[in-house]
Amino acid sequence: MKSSNKRALLNQDDLSFDLSMLLFPLFFTLVMWVVYWAELQFHVYLNDWGIYPRTLKGLRGIIAGPFIHGSLKHLYNNTIPVFVLSFAVIYFYRRICWKVLVYGIFLTGLFTWLFARNAYHIGASGLIYVLVSFIFFKGILAGNFRLVALSLSVVFLYGSLIWYIIPVNDEISWEGHLGGFLSGLILALVLKEGVLQKKKYLWEMEDYNEENDPFMKHFDEDGNFIEFKEEDEEEEASDKPM
Repeated sequence: MKSSNKRALLNQDDLSFDLSMLLFPLFFTLVMWVVYWAELQFHVYLNDWGIYPRTLKGLRGIIAGPFIHGSLKHLYNNTIPVFVLSFAVIYFYRRICWKVLVYGIFLTGLFTWLFARNAYHIGASGLIYVLVSFIFFKGILAGNFRLVALSLSVVFLYGSLIWYIIPVNDEISWEGHLGGFLSGLILALVLKEGVLQKKKYLWEMEDYNEENDPFMKHFDEDGNFIEFKEEDEEEEASDKPM
């Protein structure tokens, strides 16, 4: 069982970059812009393809809603975070990234459909909250220094988003934001495989022996520093009876 768990974890060196990692961020953001362009070009109004809570028709918005935006500003504000955060998940959590993205979109949409106000809920901001929440909580839980650094970076860049999971503006789908935030937290708790290992130091190893630690040999039984040279160890070994 231990060996299989180790295989499920990534080593520190398993962070090689591949151009294919950019495909999903590029595709997702491109579709967002194409949909908005099509609305302007063909004078169509696709907001009714968003999530409309507790209606059968509104379920289609779980898939379609993230690609629909109400204004150019709305679209622009979501484009960069979606691209950056989805790439970060694909790069650092490559073995579980598709679960995060697919389950995150579905859970956020379902939460919005079940609990949100009676209005059309559109935009990719729900996915953004999934990614922010997942990256933050998973990095802290994993304990790997790279993932913790990524978590802190996300807090620095997007920490202000926390205010929009409460009803501060009636024009904002705070329910979708809250659903995304909770979905990211759930996925961070549930998805435990395929994560960078926490670095273990020598003294944390199961077979660690303090007597064989070169550093600890510089201290006596009372914790006082003593100068220890390899020659001393060789002399001790030679003094022992054969």
